[in-house]
Amino acid sequence: MNGWQRRVVGYLLLLCLALVGTALAYRWGMAVYEGRPQTLLDSLQFTVEMFTTTGFGGDAPWHSPQMQAFIVVTDLLGMVLLVGALPVVATPVLEAAFTETAPTSLESDVTGHVILCSYTTRAEVLIEELEAHDVPYVLVESDRERANELYGEGHRAIRADPESAEGLTAARLSEARALVADVSDQVDASIVLAAKELAEDVPVVSVVDDPDLERYHRLAGADHVLSPRPLLGRGLAAKVTTALRTEIDEAVAIDGDLRLAEVSVRHGGDLAGSTLAESGIREHAGVNVVGAWFQGEFDASPSPDATLARGTVLLVSGHPDQLRRLVEMTQSSVRRFAPGRTVIAGYGQVGRTVAAELDEAGISYTVVDDSEGESADVDVVGDATEPETLREAGVDTADTVVLALPDDTTTEFATLVVRDAAPDAEIVARVDEHANVSKTYRAGADYVLSLATVTGRMSAARLLEDRDVLSVERQVEVVRIGADRLVGRTLGEANVRERTGCTVVAIERDDRVVTDVGPATVVEPADELVVVGTDEGIREFERAFV
Repeated sequence: MNGWQRRVVGYLLLLCLALVGTALAYRWGMAVYEGRPQTLLDSLQFTVEMFTTTGFGGDAPWHSPQMQAFIVVTDLLGMVLLVGALPVVATPVLEAAFTETAPTSLESDVTGHVILCSYTTRAEVLIEELEAHDVPYVLVESDRERANELYGEGHRAIRADPESAEGLTAARLSEARALVADVSDQVDASIVLAAKELAEDVPVVSVVDDPDLERYHRLAGADHVLSPRPLLGRGLAAKVTTALRTEIDEAVAIDGDLRLAEVSVRHGGDLAGSTLAESGIREHAGVNVVGAWFQGEFDASPSPDATLARGTVLLVSGHPDQLRRLVEMTQSSVRRFAPGRTVIAGYGQVGRTVAAELDEAGISYTVVDDSEGESADVDVVGDATEPETLREAGVDTADTVVLALPDDTTTEFATLVVRDAAPDAEIVARVDEHANVSKTYRAGADYVLSLATVTGRMSAARLLEDRDVLSVERQVEVVRIGADRLVGRTLGEANVRERTGCTVVAIERDDRVVTDVGPATVVEPADELVVVGTDEGIREFERAFV
């Protein structure tokens, strides 16, 4: 019996007690004060008519003040019970009648599906990836209202407990392709134990917030344990260092010396303020511009007239020496010769990973956190949204500020405060939900990574065997994938970039890699294409050509 059913039963019991009690009191009062004895049935009829307002007064008028006061009180009691019936009884019953109810088990004809234990914002990216590959999934949600809501939104969802063998049986675990647990570290471990007890051969993917707990999930039986927060921290740290080490060494290896890198245009650099045509990137650095992020929006085919404002992120391919020349062009004259100061706001798992990466690169930094806790590494204790705290941390003289805060709303506000206090600083931020990336850019951030995106990509890389994900911790996705529908066609004829917003940067063919790829390149059987694009673009590419 759920909550609203218990409330209905309690209300009915109260109503019965009120009816019987009032009837007995009325019978006694009529005999004592009015001298008109009533039967119990007559008294009960009077009470029902009084409470329901369907008609009363057959015994009126009442002459004694005691009975007149009793009638007034009974009138008020009847109104209270009638009004109370609306939210307690009528509303839940009507909602139950007109609301779609999630089933308690999965249909018997669904097989080869992915079981997602509970629904979070991090599951959205993975669900989109599964739908793009026509892989069925089922959400297992123990909360009735949440399960009904998901079912009503069009998701395949069931109401069951993912920590129990009964719940996983209802989700048809033995016929599933895999199971993904991403609720909390302890709950995920419980889900893994239940899953392995029921179906040892079904792969289980567990997502952990604290990488130190990874070993316990493996002991529980998880086949794959994903830890996205440290990876997210490394992705943010890749945008901090003023030396060339990070942006070059963290580039995605395509083949041999060919690399794909995200390079930020920094304030005061040679490129800042110039157009793509005026920049001379191709002539001076020799790299190919695959695309660019302008204020958080990815353009797979930037116009030559596009302005390279501070914070523009260029997606380029080239050899390490070419990338090094490009990074030199993007740096300011000050940053070329001395490491800049960095402020890290937030010292959770992501912030600690950023700090560790900067330590390895020899970059100095100041840590701001609202609680010193057990760590002696926090330099300034305070709220990162308070200008006084940021001034104490020296944000006004910092070259880079990393916002590794656990709450997206706080991150957005902190971005506004930092941008006001340090107009020329580069702001690198993490957010949890992908939907908040654009707002954080609008607030003034130069580079934003979403935990939901990184988690979804990592999970998809484990579950989808028909493609190889080369990078998950960047704003764009890089995959190696076959494209049967492109065989025999040129990339120009297929309008790959126009249709999907993706770029084919290389083709693996006969144990060699073709890097000279252009509109006239013909796709041959057994080719593996290295494709770059946003998550939405990659999914569109897969729908169109895979």
